[in-house]
Amino acid sequence: MVLAQRVSILVLVLVLVFVAIDLLPGSAARAALGRDATEEQISAAEQSLGLDRALPVRFLIWFKGLLTGDLGTTVRGTPITEILASKFPSTLLLGGFALALTTMAALLGGALWALRPRSAGARVLSPATTMVIAVPEFVIATLLVLAFSLGTGWFPAVTITDSAGGPLDSSMLVLPVIALAIPQSGWNIRVTRAALHEAAQAPHVLAAVLDGLPHRHVLLRHILPIALPTIATSLATSVGMLLGGALVVETIFNYPGIGSVLSGSVADRDAALVASVVALTGAAITCVLLAADLLRAWSVRGRA
Repeated sequence: MVLAQRVSILVLVLVLVFVAIDLLPGSAARAALGRDATEEQISAAEQSLGLDRALPVRFLIWFKGLLTGDLGTTVRGTPITEILASKFPSTLLLGGFALALTTMAALLGGALWALRPRSAGARVLSPATTMVIAVPEFVIATLLVLAFSLGTGWFPAVTITDSAGGPLDSSMLVLPVIALAIPQSGWNIRVTRAALHEAAQAPHVLAAVLDGLPHRHVLLRHILPIALPTIATSLATSVGMLLGGALVVETIFNYPGIGSVLSGSVADRDAALVASVVALTGAAITCVLLAADLLRAWSVRGRA
């Protein structure tokens, strides 16, 4: 039931993408052919690309191809599947590292805050997490470039690609990953702290503390299993934010991911390519959320 609802929402978003791109001023055929194209050439290109058909017809044709794995071609004639296959793995790599860093920060920061609420670290985390949640990724990325690229020269400000189309050096991933992870770390640290604090009030946890069990044992064996579904759900929700933020961060760092593809497809009024990017991103997010739902169900069943 939940999966059907999420798929329905994704389909609705894809419809809205087609409508939004169609409402943009200009012509996809003219964007592909250039300003010097004649009206006859533009008309022939629109007919060749199927852009002369009604919007619902174009969406249904594209959606049928999506179900069969054939996403068609861009307005410039490049197979969409080929573009996604070459660019999306780089975005997943960036988002995956950012998610791993976010998870580590959430568990360590949340545990410190929950178990030692009066410590200096907890007093720093309270305002710091609130601040980073409110700061957009592009602002953080700009500050990181100023501090660690232009200021110290420790990390490159732009990404240079190798022959395979990926980053030439792993150091080029550092600043984009940190820029993505900082805002989501702030949110997840607060969620983790709240989940651990609530789990610590469970009767069997209080009994374990009164029995004199070591704090580490109580945390790992009694508190964390209760809080884990909430933490996992929060991190799964952050996947969408990370992938969405990656589109902005990739542009700032000239990273060879799906962000440049999306910005170019919007400029070209290429609804099929934009919708394909949204569909692939939505499918990845749906899979992660489904895994979080399964973890929550397993945890509830285990405690029943």
